[in-house]
Amino acid sequence: MAAWSNGSQSSFTLAFNHKPVLCVFVVLNLKLSSNSGVGNDNGSHLNPTHDPNNKTSSLTFSLSSSTAAPSKISFKSTISANPLQNPLSLGPHRPLDPNNGAGIRRASIVWFRNDLRVHDNECLNSANNESMSVLPVYCFDPRDYGKSSSGFDKTGPYRASFLIESVSDLRKNLQARGSDLVVRVGKPENVLVELAKAIGADGVFAHKEVSHDEVKSEEKIEAAMKEEGIEVKYFWGSTLYHVDDLPFKLEEMPTNYGGFKEKVQGLEVRKTTAVLDQLKGRPSRGDVEPGDIPSLLDLGLNPSSSMSQDGKSGASSMVGGETEALQRLKKFAAECQSQPPKGTKEGSQDSIYGANFSCKISPWLAMGCISPRSMFDEIKKTATKTVFASSNRNDGGNGSSDTGMNWLMFELLWRDFFRFITKKYSSAKKLVEAAPATACTGALA
Repeated sequence: MAAWSNGSQSSFTLAFNHKPVLCVFVVLNLKLSSNSGVGNDNGSHLNPTHDPNNKTSSLTFSLSSSTAAPSKISFKSTISANPLQNPLSLGPHRPLDPNNGAGIRRASIVWFRNDLRVHDNECLNSANNESMSVLPVYCFDPRDYGKSSSGFDKTGPYRASFLIESVSDLRKNLQARGSDLVVRVGKPENVLVELAKAIGADGVFAHKEVSHDEVKSEEKIEAAMKEEGIEVKYFWGSTLYHVDDLPFKLEEMPTNYGGFKEKVQGLEVRKTTAVLDQLKGRPSRGDVEPGDIPSLLDLGLNPSSSMSQDGKSGASSMVGGETEALQRLKKFAAECQSQPPKGTKEGSQDSIYGANFSCKISPWLAMGCISPRSMFDEIKKTATKTVFASSNRNDGGNGSSDTGMNWLMFELLWRDFFRFITKKYSSAKKLVEAAPATACTGALA
């Protein structure tokens, strides 16, 4: 059993009296085969046997608001604008607008990846603040589709459908703020360079990822952009704790969860980035068309028998996108607040932390439709209100302080561990000598 409790210090402490059976939020990319559902965050499964129980009546927070080659699929290029020759690629970076005293960029590209949201998106906000015009881009990479060496779909129709819905929702949210989303099917290192030339971009903004293939893609883009004199700026936003705030170098990260948890205990969670009501417009140069969002058939996938031709599933209640994610989060927070106290007959039945917990939020977390910090903030608000109210109860609040924060911290901390440990071993530039696998790290295999 795992529990978060407040000790003498104002911080969360996680204790174990048995080993977890399954780790949550583990696999870093939500890859589902055609006979599977959407799944959990990055392919994870939440274990209902891990039921944190905080029995204290007052709760304080020190955390404040981070093989064989697959079969090829032929994709038709959707780049609509002819690339323009760039006369400003002599230096390491293209010069910023000389007429602007603040050195603002003329045009920048925001490369959306597993961060399909406008809330808590430091990458999008930074590009908007530093540039005169911004071109948001999402690429459906052909390498993510087709068959794997074992003969299964690399990306199944359910996950692909969820992704398509998430990209569509992102486009709507950007349009509502005066921008738009350019969608292309192609390798990012080719698509982004072509678009950068077309609009005369002098910067590319993106969130870093952690898997080996994603890191390799980042390095290819950096190399391609360097030849064009275009700066690439990366940000970190996929974990609860920011990678720069870790009390150790990533290559020195403990290879077991217990050691990791002990070292990060007491770290503060960075504040979320405010959502912008208005975004800079798209560059006028290059005449870049937004492009169509591909269907499952366009991606080489056949809808399953339970899906219509457009990829919609009549039986599925999961709709991809940030809009749905925020609604689900608020609903979950409300359920946490109304959850019967632990230790009571009502509290022991139909718990919101049961087998279906993962279906409530983790698929959206995997796509980056919502950030871990946003989840933390929302549940913390609910926890603060509930703990304050429980202090006036006749029972002194005993058993009533389980407001979802304990469970959420338990899940997100496991998720952070696996993302950081994967990042540690995924660098293509420098391979870190692997330590003997433990029960925890063995789950990565």
